[in-house]
Amino acid sequence: MTTTKTRGRPFRPGTSGNPRGRPASALTIAKLRQSIAKDIPDVIAKQLELAKAGDVQAARLLLERVLPPVKATEQAVPIAMPDGGSLADQGRAVLAAASAGTLAPGQASQLLTGLGALAKLVETDELAARIAALEHPDAKP
Repeated sequence: MTTTKTRGRPFRPGTSGNPRGRPASALTIAKLRQSIAKDIPDVIAKQLELAKAGDVQAARLLLERVLPPVKATEQAVPIAMPDGGSLADQGRAVLAAASAGTLAPGQASQLLTGLGALAKLVETDELAARIAALEHPDAKP
């Protein structure tokens, strides 16, 4: 009896999906790791010794494996946004802060992208309200 898997490939019940078994290379890698594992403390000690002696490559290797790379982070910076101003006024305030150097260009770009997304949401809400008013002229907003 032949049945079908979800991907459409036929198989027979009781037959292995991997008839050739695990690849030999997987066993070779496992054996290699096992043989190296006992020498790891000595290798690390030698790398440390070389790094202390001034070997820059040994120091780099140790530091890359022990310390994660430092990632740039942006600090939050307050900017003066016009109260009750339009989205265009808020965009101008972001550009003014960026040109004055109080706001990083990347932050200004993200804020302007956010303002653009907000403008689309406002536009969609206003359009939905207009359509509702056209469909039901006697309803109160």
